Amino acid sequence: MSDAASAQAKQEMPGKAQLAVAPVPLGERIAALDFIRGFAVLGILAANIVGYGQPFDAYMYPSAFQTDPGDPGGWMWIAQFILIDGKMRGLFTLLFGAGLYLFMEKAWARGATRKLQAWRLLILMIFGMVHFFFIWPGDILFYYALFGFVALACIRWSIKAQLGLGLAGYMGGVLFYAAAMSMPWVVMSGALGDSSEMADARAGLESGMQETLARGEVPNAAIAAGDYGTLVMHRLTEQWSEPLTNALLFGFETLPLMLLGMALYRMGFFSGGFARSKLLLWGWVGVLLGGLAHLAIGLAMQADGFSYYGTLAAFVGWSPLPRLWMVLGLAALLVAYAPSATGWLGDRVRAAGRAAFTNYLGTSIVMMFVFHGWALGLFGELNRPQLYIVVALTWVLMLAWSKPWLDRYRYGPLEWLWRCLTYRQMFPLKK
Repeated sequence: MSDAASAQAKQEMPGKAQLAVAPVPLGERIAALDFIRGFAVLGILAANIVGYGQPFDAYMYPSAFQTDPGDPGGWMWIAQFILIDGKMRGLFTLLFGAGLYLFMEKAWARGATRKLQAWRLLILMIFGMVHFFFIWPGDILFYYALFGFVALACIRWSIKAQLGLGLAGYMGGVLFYAAAMSMPWVVMSGALGDSSEMADARAGLESGMQETLARGEVPNAAIAAGDYGTLVMHRLTEQWSEPLTNALLFGFETLPLMLLGMALYRMGFFSGGFARSKLLLWGWVGVLLGGLAHLAIGLAMQADGFSYYGTLAAFVGWSPLPRLWMVLGLAALLVAYAPSATGWLGDRVRAAGRAAFTNYLGTSIVMMFVFHGWALGLFGELNRPQLYIVVALTWVLMLAWSKPWLDRYRYGPLEWLWRCLTYRQMFPLKK
């Protein structure tokens, strides 16, 4: 490392008053993050499983199932909506922000600068593009990398500025999503939609729904038939803009949560900077209040018959605020309980978290073998309870391989590859 680079790294480092306040060893901080990351990577499969095994629109809209959903009354839809949907992605995003700062702490200590992190994010963006076009279109890595560049520009801000902008940005998104998603549902299902003045708007929304559902016909048929070439060509030619569209759709959530994760990490949230009693109190308050709000939304959807625009409004328009309560609450509870999770299961959850990148992409590959027509061919065949069986079996697989692998090797396979590409050198893999 040159003297000029070291000087630039020192200039980039925030002042001491802005650094994490908890005098907890780096290894303990990483262990807490790994435990939460392991919990999230297991949970995100439960969130995504419908999108793997059924048409992507069925993720929100039960009528898009190609078989009977096997969910009388929609109670499993409601349970997943309360406990899983959006919460695991939120935890991942919070941890991504914390991880950005953790990486820079170690980079600054070695005399590196933000250029190294920017290069690392560019590599992650390429991984995301490969994931989207060649494996599964529900990728989150592309827009994590995209907004990671923005968060990186804010990394020298004070904790107060990161926390304030994160909260303000998230609340702005709450208002934007609620306004944008509520009106279509009102037009389609409320008294406003029955008026003659709104007939054209209602017809337009109905047409838009049919067009959206129809766009999935080609990829759905290709997955079921095992026609991988047609599937990839369709994504390259017809779905090429979706990574950017998804980034814009979730931008009001992603960037604010990254900033909040960065600020919380620096405040010692993940490393003992908050009293355990307060973590438990506010964690349970956030989870219970957020869960009750989600239950109210879910029951409203049940009364609405789980309509297309109703479920869209529930997922995107109405749940962001209680979702924030639950994400922060879950994070607090996991931080509080992580130190005591030292048994067989806790160790394996941590290992799954240490290999979260491999587990996330690896799960998508395993799901190809389960659902694509060139393998087991179960796409569109399994109802919701049966899909949850696939989730449970894959959890067993994740927990079974991660710890034995990391007992022998320093990193997960993709974590090792990402590290080698980041530093542009080969690192030893085996311990």
